[in-house]
Amino acid sequence: MREHGVRARMLECEITESSVMADPEHAVGVLDELKAAGIALSVDDFGTGYSSLSYLRRFPIDELKIDRSFVRDVATDPNDAAIARAIISMAHRLGLKVVAEGVENAEQLEFLRANDCDEVQGYFIARPAGAAEILPLLHKPGPR
Repeated sequence: MREHGVRARMLECEITESSVMADPEHAVGVLDELKAAGIALSVDDFGTGYSSLSYLRRFPIDELKIDRSFVRDVATDPNDAAIARAIISMAHRLGLKVVAEGVENAEQLEFLRANDCDEVQGYFIARPAGAAEILPLLHKPGPR
């Protein structure tokens, strides 16, 4: 950060659920240090590992990312819908932002909007792009 003059508040570190749970005691210490430095923290692929909710409340995280495996059929499968709603509700009650990964169609987006998901990622919004392709996207109105 010092070498490139990047402010900590401009950074977000994504940690997969499985890597955090591999050694949760060590992870708490590392995450505390990153958070103290001002870096936002996100747990990626939430719901696919073996999280202990007791650790989840101890991690100094800012957001949970719902894994695409739950988003894929969220508009058609009642079980995936229930899991997504539960993750959104739990995260919000813990003061966390929720991002849904793998949004590929309007039905998924509408479900997530209706259930107060904070942000979405996926091909329905935009394909992966390089730096030169990103700038025009930032100025283009898109689905809200």
